[in-house]
Amino acid sequence: MFGLFGEKKPYNAQVNSTNVTLEVEAGDNLLNAALKSGLAWPHNCRVGSCGTCRCKLLEGKIKALNDFGYVLDADELDEGMILACQTRLRTDISVEVSLDDDAQPLVQAETAKGTISSIQALTHDIIEVRVKLAQAFPEYIAGQYAEIAIDGIEDPRSYSFARAPSLEDTSTVSFYVRRVPNGAMSNLLHDGNRLNNEVTVSGPHGTFYLRESKLPALCIAGGSGLAPIKAILEQLAHDGFDRQVVFLFGARTEADLYCIEQMEKLSEASAQFNFIPILSHLPDDSDWTGERGMVTEFITKQGLDLAASQAYLCGPPGMIDAAIEVLNKQGMNDDHIFFDKFLDASHLPGGKR
Repeated sequence: MFGLFGEKKPYNAQVNSTNVTLEVEAGDNLLNAALKSGLAWPHNCRVGSCGTCRCKLLEGKIKALNDFGYVLDADELDEGMILACQTRLRTDISVEVSLDDDAQPLVQAETAKGTISSIQALTHDIIEVRVKLAQAFPEYIAGQYAEIAIDGIEDPRSYSFARAPSLEDTSTVSFYVRRVPNGAMSNLLHDGNRLNNEVTVSGPHGTFYLRESKLPALCIAGGSGLAPIKAILEQLAHDGFDRQVVFLFGARTEADLYCIEQMEKLSEASAQFNFIPILSHLPDDSDWTGERGMVTEFITKQGLDLAASQAYLCGPPGMIDAAIEVLNKQGMNDDHIFFDKFLDASHLPGGKR
């Protein structure tokens, strides 16, 4: 479809659950158009890795930017499910999507220049990177993420904010970065002195954050997936714990644990919060006196009525998938389960990132 001077005109996407019609510009994707319009379209990664933005194509033709089969199973594909972030329109379309009715109003993402102000080693393979921005940044919701771009790295990378917004000034943001084998961005940040390096930060993005509720919450994190959960818990502590919260943090060995003191202080300060670190790969002669095993083995041991609770999961896909299976078996509905899968560059569609 072309205009008078040959430029491509936008197509329309009818979102049947809202009676909203989105205008999707040529070259843009369905998710971006939805977010620009203010729709609370579920999403967490925007690069086709998490599957959160899935919707059902009812009518029309699209162009898939990457193979949906990376994250959608055969049954979903047969049902006509697509990923909004990987969809361009070839005609007007109609889609069906489950919007997040309990979503908070999200601020419009902005882009800001900044410099790396500090780098601190947290474990043998995780660092905290703090960025001082040249301007005030939009106030994010604890649990959201930003996209970080550095000259010399082809594509930006997504990192969750590692501190509650109540603990940051308006021009400072912090992230936890795990070293990924052959990872261009993570190795650049881990190796050498990167202080004062210029970066570009875009955000905030994502719909992973604590929902307004009095239901008990079970939080589970693994690896650098601690970042958004920690930010959520810090903000909750700042606002005052108003529900029972249990946090299971899974790691391999004691060398992989970090931010333990901060979590223990939160636990000591509130009877509503219980923090449990769990190690899965300890040698038999270790003097560790805490819990041992896979983090999913402890989901049913916390005294929570899981069928009447919420769950917030962040970390590697295998851990999240296993946790969801346990939660579903215990009667927890999918609409009470919120997750953010952390994938490194080698696991993303098309190997782009």
